Amino acid sequence: MSFASEFKEFALKGNVMDLAVGVIIGGAFGKIVDSVVGDLVMPVVGKIFGGLDFNNYFIPLAGQTATTLAEAKKAGAVFAYGSFITIALNFVILAFIIFLMVKQMNRLKREAPPAPPAAPAPTPEDVLLLREIRDALKK
Repeated sequence: MSFASEFKEFALKGNVMDLAVGVIIGGAFGKIVDSVVGDLVMPVVGKIFGGLDFNNYFIPLAGQTATTLAEAKKAGAVFAYGSFITIALNFVILAFIIFLMVKQMNRLKREAPPAPPAAPAPTPEDVLLLREIRDALKK
């Protein structure tokens, strides 16, 4: 099997297409969660902890005297723990939402009624013919 035909077979499998769709939807969903965390949750958390923006919590490693993270990064290395807190909270929220979705899907799968038993398949003609021959030989 040539490399091209093997790749084509791999790429056209249903699982690969499902995975591609999942990755695309996951990326879009990740942007929504980023917005929820950055625009809704972190301002409230910042207000509770003194009204500061977590993104501007950093420790300068090169002796900078900048007041914002962007200015400090331009001047040298920084330990940006505020950005890490924001991203970690983003991950926790995303993981919790995915957990709820999987839990709901599992519940729906369990509640689905069982399929009715299938009717037995009709006996093929060759089997019927062989049975007739067998019965005739027994006589």
